[in-house]
Amino acid sequence: MPDSPTITGVSPHTVRLPRTALRDMLRLQHTLERLARLPGYRHLLHDQLPETARFNPGTASVLMGYDFHLTNDGPRLIEVNTNAGGGLFALHAALGTEPDLPFRLEQRLCAMFADALPTNNNGTRPLPQRLVILDDKPQEQFLYPEMQAFSRLFASWGIDANIVEPQQLEASAAGVFLDGKPVDLIYNRHCDFYLETDPLAGVRAAWLAGTVSLSPHPTAYGLLADKRRLCLFSDPDQLTAAGLDAAGIALLQRLVPESRLLADFDREALWKERKKWVFKPATSHASRGVLVGAKATRGRFTELDPQTTIVQRYVPPSLSAAGEDTPMKTDLRLFSWAGHALGLGARLYHGQVTNLRTEGGGFARIRLA
Repeated sequence: MPDSPTITGVSPHTVRLPRTALRDMLRLQHTLERLARLPGYRHLLHDQLPETARFNPGTASVLMGYDFHLTNDGPRLIEVNTNAGGGLFALHAALGTEPDLPFRLEQRLCAMFADALPTNNNGTRPLPQRLVILDDKPQEQFLYPEMQAFSRLFASWGIDANIVEPQQLEASAAGVFLDGKPVDLIYNRHCDFYLETDPLAGVRAAWLAGTVSLSPHPTAYGLLADKRRLCLFSDPDQLTAAGLDAAGIALLQRLVPESRLLADFDREALWKERKKWVFKPATSHASRGVLVGAKATRGRFTELDPQTTIVQRYVPPSLSAAGEDTPMKTDLRLFSWAGHALGLGARLYHGQVTNLRTEGGGFARIRLA
């Protein structure tokens, strides 16, 4: 990736990960993606999903992300992400600063973005001719350098790639256009996952009309990354109804912390044992609005919406040595596409949530033990 912008957010430290933990993480990723393909699971969710997520676009979402905390008993799934940023940060952490992409990985990434388009009349999926990387005020995002790196990577494949915000697009059911030229694929880094806000109304119309491809797309978000799915993942009765086999149910029961809607709790009883739980807004992203029970005030707890708050058993992040500094909290993110693991990143930080701003923190190299 010659002349790529400097990648920040890379830590100089190394995180040790037991091989048994990695095996569990991979098994869980495969199990959830298998669950998402089950007709019974899709039928179970159909009425809960908005229109943009109720159909199968026939393509896998690029760069799925599975976030874990590591315990003495192995990894525990904290959440799933469809707009899982940081993949190139993790790559640079693993391979050193500013490396060229290994040939096999570049081929896998190239195939991933080609697969985001529908098949043509010849039964193949060519690379898009014109692609936009879409986000809200992208130049203000901390991961903007990664978007720039992706843009240059796309350009090296002969793709006309631009980083834009929704207002720069002309979008309707007729298609999506940038400067009057049609856009084949939107690499969506925007956090309006279901395309529900006014700025994305045109993109929504194009998506529903099938006149633009989008990845990550609303269907993958609805099936796996909507935080309300955590409640289903930890409910054996729902998993049985979805058609998941006994081995898959047992794995999810072990690796997914108990998660339920706040509406399903006795509020007063929950307050008394709040330190055992973490509270997450169902529609938030990037850890916004997450409330660790041990730090909850009565006033903040009272304000939580029972229908849109996910209550999850609290699994604290593990700690990793950081030289002579205070050990850093550690999250693990497994990146995947179409059932294939693409890579693994460890994010080091201080504070309540991952921030990629901690001095010496960011994505760190992983050493299997």
